[in-house]
Amino acid sequence: MGKRRAHEWGKDPADSGAAMVMADHATTDQGSEPDLLGEYREGSSFFLTAPRHSMLASGAGDVLPVESTAATPAALAGEVDDALGRWGGTQRVTAGGPAVVVGAVPFSPTSPPHLVLPAQVRWSGPARSGWRSVPPVSSHGWSVRPDPPADRYLAGVSKALEAFDAGELEKVVLARTLRLTAGEPVAVARLLAHLAHRDPTGYTFAVDLPPEGSRTRTLLGTSPELLVRRSGTRVLSNPLAGSAARSPDPVEDRRRAAALLASEKDRHEHALVVDAVAERLRPHCRELEVPSEPSLVTTATMWHLSTRVAGVLDDPAPSALELAAALHPTPAVCGTPTETARRAIEDIEPFDRGFYTGTLGWCDANGDGEWVVAIRCAEVAGESIRLYAGGGIVPGSDPHGELAESSAKFRTLLLAMGLDQEL
Repeated sequence: MGKRRAHEWGKDPADSGAAMVMADHATTDQGSEPDLLGEYREGSSFFLTAPRHSMLASGAGDVLPVESTAATPAALAGEVDDALGRWGGTQRVTAGGPAVVVGAVPFSPTSPPHLVLPAQVRWSGPARSGWRSVPPVSSHGWSVRPDPPADRYLAGVSKALEAFDAGELEKVVLARTLRLTAGEPVAVARLLAHLAHRDPTGYTFAVDLPPEGSRTRTLLGTSPELLVRRSGTRVLSNPLAGSAARSPDPVEDRRRAAALLASEKDRHEHALVVDAVAERLRPHCRELEVPSEPSLVTTATMWHLSTRVAGVLDDPAPSALELAAALHPTPAVCGTPTETARRAIEDIEPFDRGFYTGTLGWCDANGDGEWVVAIRCAEVAGESIRLYAGGGIVPGSDPHGELAESSAKFRTLLLAMGLDQEL
């Protein structure tokens, strides 16, 4: 493990860069902030809210013809740059900012990303205090089917532990899904509003995906994890790894947080991710700050170990999308070594992850942008919704503990759907 530089973070190291993003992309009159969340429409919008701003991209746009993410990060970024140059002139952007591409990149490098140049992009501040609380989507009539069933997931974790004993792996992330079906189309806009109100510090998103026949598809969720943000020459990545479910009892909740911060197993899992992120960013940076110790961050349902890796990019600086492609997938969603972990996932998981554990976000013609890890999410299509959750398996992991962690992570979406239970 490489030596890390300790740094005291009195504030977000990308604060100055974030201010540049807001100046470029957001209206400055807070009294007239548009209700972008309220204007979201399923099937014709991309919505993302971050701690400092919100964006809504809408209108018929060009889909970039990218066949897969298997090309080099520079090649992918080059295709996007060309498209922004060709088509960006007709795009309407709040405050006259640069043209923007939005979309999502899947987990598998052989699957095509879905990147779009929308007709209109609007920006505002977070405006979270003005978002109205909405009740969760009714739980009446949901049918639920785990995939894989609990016993098969436990067997998969045990199989991964055997691979550790053989010296083949250091870490692998194994996921499971829940398939829920309702008697009517899922109310995506209502789910989105409930998620945004419940987890105001996360990255809440709704991303249109290529349709299935006549049915629209939406990637929907609230992720706590920033893959990368670029603002000028400033870059920030905030990897999370090592998790514990929260408790409604304040004393027990604090105990769980302290136990997570002290856990050798979780700190080892976290260090694998931080070292990989730093290693992939370092060639692009003339300065890189990596705290020597993790901190704790929380969502409505989980505690996480967190490290904010911040740097100053070399000139010419790679675009945010190029940086995202270079970082993806981190050991937080795949494992290490990467290709060995990916093969283990393909062998053990009985489903295609699609865009789960991929990345979603935006990049503009200046190269600035923000890409979020696609976790705590679901794919919605018509009357069905497929929820995803997983956890990092390392030597010493307990299969039943990993099953419980995935159940806790499902609760982000389940609570928004009116299901207050562990599945």
